[in-house]
Amino acid sequence: MSPDEADAALVVGDREHGIIQAERTDTGRAGFEARGLTSTTGTKWLARGWLDRAVRTDQPETRLQRILVVVGIATLAFNLRPAAVSVGPVLDEIRAGLHLSAGETGLLTSLPVLSFAIFGALAPRLARTVGMHRTTLLALVAVAAGLWLRSRMDSGVAFLLLSFLSLAGMAVANVLLPSLVKLHFPDRVGLLTSLYSTFLALGLTSASVLTVPLAQAGAGEGEPLDWRLGLVTWAATAALAVLPWIALVRHDLRDRTQPQHLGLAAVARTRIGWVMAIFFGLQSLQAYVIFGWFAKVYRDAGFSASTAGLLLGVATGISIPLSFVVPSLTARISDQRVLLTAVMACYPVSYVGLLVAPTGGAWVWAVAAGIGTSTFPMILTLIGLRARTAAGTAALSGFTQSVGYLLSAIGPFGVGVLHDATGGWTVPLWALIAICVPQYLVGLRACRPAYLEDELGTTALGVGHR
Repeated sequence: MSPDEADAALVVGDREHGIIQAERTDTGRAGFEARGLTSTTGTKWLARGWLDRAVRTDQPETRLQRILVVVGIATLAFNLRPAAVSVGPVLDEIRAGLHLSAGETGLLTSLPVLSFAIFGALAPRLARTVGMHRTTLLALVAVAAGLWLRSRMDSGVAFLLLSFLSLAGMAVANVLLPSLVKLHFPDRVGLLTSLYSTFLALGLTSASVLTVPLAQAGAGEGEPLDWRLGLVTWAATAALAVLPWIALVRHDLRDRTQPQHLGLAAVARTRIGWVMAIFFGLQSLQAYVIFGWFAKVYRDAGFSASTAGLLLGVATGISIPLSFVVPSLTARISDQRVLLTAVMACYPVSYVGLLVAPTGGAWVWAVAAGIGTSTFPMILTLIGLRARTAAGTAALSGFTQSVGYLLSAIGPFGVGVLHDATGGWTVPLWALIAICVPQYLVGLRACRPAYLEDELGTTALGVGHR
């Protein structure tokens, strides 16, 4: 072995992958074009740390191991929304039971986006230090523990803090999901994004529709809803999701030296990074206003708690089939602006409908709102398509979601403030209509083909010539 070959050698302490001999990658655009390729001789491209390298291994993943990865990704995705959306249908009962002020209630509805902004930015660093799969496991444990403990609290402050814990776990895992897909299935990004987007929607819809019936089941006749039972159920589903990840931690590749990585500061120097972050932030603002406040909108319009929860369930449920279809379409069609226009048009239809006929057309407006929120699986797919490597995907995902969620935090809190100030929903709904304009314009820019690594240059990834 020559000195250059010895310098490029990579010994990985992982029995699943054995001893891996890494080859130098080509620099520049041509080197990135080769990502994700496999051959019959056992050579495959693998995200090592935060760099893609051509590696030869005699022990590739077995079919059973790949199935376990798929199961792990699916169960993880299912549990990344209930902690946030299960609050909305029983918000009035939580507020009364814990004696929350208007400010604390607004903070509770804003916690999902705040935690995603703060802990989403930390996710890549945690994954580098602890390992991507270990970090995912710890995130799921935080979700389950926070959900269970908060349902037992009598203090509003403790409830908020434990909600923040569970949402922090959601935030970290949310950022790592695109990287996990890119790592294990680099040539199936659209398909796997469809899979986990669908399970995200399933978890979202289940929490929206079932929280009130579960709370009713725990309450006696004529008694208030048992919101504690309605919330603690989702701790059990998160605990079940922990199980496959206990086995998946063996996939973490441990190098003897700290690998170079692509940081969020580098992404902040690119146009595509900011375009993706702003689009993600505005769509998240819309979505979390819907998740956090629309059940209240329906209840104020005269619907019962169970019907309001069902209407919210329709809005989230329509996203289940769309979450499977939209990523595949996004990855396949040449002009994604057509798809974006069709989806974005549904937001103002829903909001204007709620202004004009909140009860008569409630079910139609719920469907329209649900179609609008399918901008979420679209942006998730674009994250994978706008980077050439797992390193780039991880960094772009972290930057897009942390900055995006920070931007979107104003939405749920601002809508609550506007509602309290005006005593109704007219002004908040007009504000959401106005936000559709910049969201659509920046979305058009995000649909233009571009790659993070091309805007940065290869030196930012640490793979240039020595």
